[in-house]
Amino acid sequence: MSQYTYTIPSREEILGILRTAAASHDADSLAAALSVKPDEMEGFTRRLNAMERDGQIKPDRAGNYQLAHSSHFIEGRVSGHRDGYGFLIPDDASSDIFLPEKEMQKVLHGDRVQVRVVGTDRRGRPEGSIVEVVERANSYVIGRLLNENGVWIVAPEDKRIGQDILLAGSPGKAKAAQVVSVELIEQPSRFSQPVGRIVEVLGDIDDPGMEIEIAVRKYGVPHEFSEEAKKVASKLPNEVRAADLTERVDLRDVPLVTIDGEDARDFDDAVYCEPCKIGRASGFRLIVAIADVSHYVKPGEPLDADALERSTSVYFPRRVIPMLPEKLSNGLCSLNPDVDRLTLVCDAVITAKGEIKAYQFYPAVIHSAARLTYTEVAAILGNTKGIEASRRQALVPHLLHLYGVYQALLQARHARGAIDFETTETYIVCNEVGKIEQIVPRTRNEAHKLIEECMLAANVCAADLLERHKHPSLYRVHALPTTEKLNQVRTFLKQVGLNLGGGDKPAAADYAELMTKIKTRPDALLLQTMLLRSMQQAVYSPDNIGHFGLSYAAYAHFTSPIRRYPDLLTHRAIKAILHGKRYTPKSINTSQLNTMLSPAARKKNAQDKAAGKQKAKPEGDLAIWEALGIHCSANERRADEASRDVEAWLKCYFIRDKLGEEFTGTISGVAAFGIFVQLDALYIEGMVHVTELGADHFKFDEARHELRGERTGIRYQLTDRVTVQVSRVDLDARKIDLRLVNEPGIRTVLKNEARRAEVEQGVRTAKSKKAAKAAPPKPASAKKTKAQPKHAAPPRKQRASASRSGKKKR
Repeated sequence: MSQYTYTIPSREEILGILRTAAASHDADSLAAALSVKPDEMEGFTRRLNAMERDGQIKPDRAGNYQLAHSSHFIEGRVSGHRDGYGFLIPDDASSDIFLPEKEMQKVLHGDRVQVRVVGTDRRGRPEGSIVEVVERANSYVIGRLLNENGVWIVAPEDKRIGQDILLAGSPGKAKAAQVVSVELIEQPSRFSQPVGRIVEVLGDIDDPGMEIEIAVRKYGVPHEFSEEAKKVASKLPNEVRAADLTERVDLRDVPLVTIDGEDARDFDDAVYCEPCKIGRASGFRLIVAIADVSHYVKPGEPLDADALERSTSVYFPRRVIPMLPEKLSNGLCSLNPDVDRLTLVCDAVITAKGEIKAYQFYPAVIHSAARLTYTEVAAILGNTKGIEASRRQALVPHLLHLYGVYQALLQARHARGAIDFETTETYIVCNEVGKIEQIVPRTRNEAHKLIEECMLAANVCAADLLERHKHPSLYRVHALPTTEKLNQVRTFLKQVGLNLGGGDKPAAADYAELMTKIKTRPDALLLQTMLLRSMQQAVYSPDNIGHFGLSYAAYAHFTSPIRRYPDLLTHRAIKAILHGKRYTPKSINTSQLNTMLSPAARKKNAQDKAAGKQKAKPEGDLAIWEALGIHCSANERRADEASRDVEAWLKCYFIRDKLGEEFTGTISGVAAFGIFVQLDALYIEGMVHVTELGADHFKFDEARHELRGERTGIRYQLTDRVTVQVSRVDLDARKIDLRLVNEPGIRTVLKNEARRAEVEQGVRTAKSKKAAKAAPPKPASAKKTKAQPKHAAPPRKQRASASRSGKKKR
C-alpha cells in the first residue's frame, strides 16, 4: 500500500462533480458535495488551487469553480512503452504526444485521458501533461507474482504496463513466480502505485498452454462465453429440424463437398460446379453454400452479443478461441458430411473467361457429400487414376469441373491485374505438451487456390448485391498505397533501374506488371518485399472504396460467418434484401465497441484534416455501420497481435536450447537500431543490434532500407544473406538477440556486394540495350553477335506467418 493516506477527494472526484453540475460551485459547496471535513479544508483548498494551476478548473466571474475550457486539452488513449515512458494517441488523429515517465506514473497502458501540451521533448515531439483520466482501461492485470524484500507485487506480463501492482494482503495459495490475475482495487496516481488482489492463479510459466492463457488476458481477448450465451446454446437442437426447412431450396441431392485443411474443425463452406451453356457458349454453374449462422444467432440476443464482442475466432497453435460456442461452430452450423445443414447459397453462372455473368442468393438445405482435404484434392487433380481418385471415384468429375471454373477465374484474375505476392507461409508443429517441435513451410497447392477463387467469386457477388440495392453493410476495403509509401518505393525502384507505372494513382495491374518483370532478377525477393511493404492494411468499412490488391470495385466478406462477425452482418443484409426489407443493427450499443483505429487510419485522418479533406461525420444508421467497421477491424488486429505474441513466446522457448549455435539467414528488416534476420532452418526471426555490427558508425538509409558504415562503407540491406549466432533469449520480452559471425561480417558483405554488382550490371545492360534501340542502325557489313543465354537464380520466396486456418486473409 502507499506510505500516506489521502482522505481529501481526488481530482477525478472533483472533476466528476463539476462535469455533472448544472452550475459552477464555490469551494464550500464542492466540499459539502464531497463530504469534506472541516479539518480537511486546508488540504482540499490546496488541491483546488493545484487543479486551477494545472488548467483543469477555472474560476468564473463570481469566483466559483467550473471546468476549464476543454479546447486546450487533447483526448485520447495512452500507449505505454516497456522503458517507462508512453504516448497519447489522440482521438482526432493528430500527432502522438510524448508522455514522460513521471506522467505515466498516473496511468496504465490503454487508459483514456485528457492531456495539455506543455512543450517538446529532446526529439522535437510534442510533450504532454495529463490533466484528467477520463476512463480506466484495466480492471484486471495478468503477471508474475514476486516477493521483493517482504513486499508482494505482481509484475505485469504486458510490458506496456510500466508499473508493478502492489498486492493488498497475502497472496493466499499463490506461490512466488506463478502467473496470476489481479483485480485492481486502486488505480495508479501521482503519489501511489496501483494496488490489486489476486482473483485467479493460472499456474507456472512453463505449464503447457500458459503462453495462450497469458496472451488472451494480456490483449483482452474474450475467452469465456457468458452464462446467458451458454444457456441459449444449450437449448439449440443437435440437428436441423423439419420446421427449419420452410422457404428453403432443397439441394440435398447436389454433391456439394467441403475442402479444408487436415486439422480444420469448423466448415463454413461447401462447393459444387457443373458445366452449363451461356447462350451458345460454354460456361460453369458454381454453387457456394455457406453456413447459415444468422438463422441461429439472432440480433441482440446473448449469442450475438458474445460474437460481436469477439468479432473473430482467434487461432493459436493447438487451440482455437471460437467466435461462437462449439455447439454451433463445430456442430449445428458446421457443414459436416452426411448430415443436413442450413446454408445461404451464392449460385453463380461464370463464363469460360472467368466473367461472372449472373448470380442469385437464396437460403437452402444441403447434405455435404464428403469432407475433403486440400492434400487429397490436389492428389486427385494431379492423377485422376491414382489411389486418392479411386477412393473418391464418384466425386472426380465434379472436382474436375471445379478445377475448370478455377482456371477460368484465375484467367480473369490475371486479366484484371490482381496482385499476387509469392510468400511461403509457415505453421508450428507442437508436441504433446504444447511446445514447438518444428516450424515447417505450408505448401499451398492447387486445391488451396481453387477454394480461394471460389470464395472470392462468392464475396464479389455479395458485395455487388449490396451495392445494387444500396443496402448499408461492411465492405472489405483495401486503399491505394499512401503518397508517402509510393514516393519511397519509387525512389528505391529508380535506384535499381525500375519504374512503377500509374503515376500518382497506380492500379493493381501496375504492381502485377512489375512483379512479372522482376521474377527472374537475382534481387527479386528484395524488390517484392519493398512492393509488399508499400501496401496498406485491408479493413472493414461501410464506405466502399474497392479492394486495391484484388483489383475489385466492390468486395465484402460473406464466406466465413462461423469465425468472422462481418460475414454474419453480410448474411443479415442479404436476407433483408431477399425479403425486400432493410437490416440495421440497432440493438448494438456503440459505446461498448472497440474504437481503436489502426495507426495507418489515424495517420490518414490527420493528413486529411490538415488538408481540409475530412469527410462529414456519419449520422444515423451509417454511424452504426461505421462504428462496427472500426470495432471489427480493431478486434481483427487484436486477434493477430495475440496470435503473434504466443508464436513469439513459443519461438523464444524453442530457441533457448540453441544458444551459441550458428545459423544462416536473410535480413528481413532494417532499422536505425539494428537488423532483423530470419533464420533459414528455423523460420525464426531475431535481431542483431547496431552495436554488434562492428566498430564503425552505421547510418540508417530509410529509402534503401539499409544500414551503411560511414568509415568502411559496409552495407546491410533487406534480403542480404548473413551468418549469425544466437546470443541471448528474453522470454518475457519475446526477444531473440543475435550476433554476426566473423564480425564485422566482411565475408558475408563481399558476397552481398557481388550480388549487388550483378544487379547493377543488369541495370547498366538494360540501359545500354535501350540506348542501342534508339541508336541508328549499323551498316550491313557489321558483324552479328549471338545473344548470350540468360542465367538467373530463381527468386527465393519470402517467409511469412500463416493463420491457423490455412486460408489467406483478404
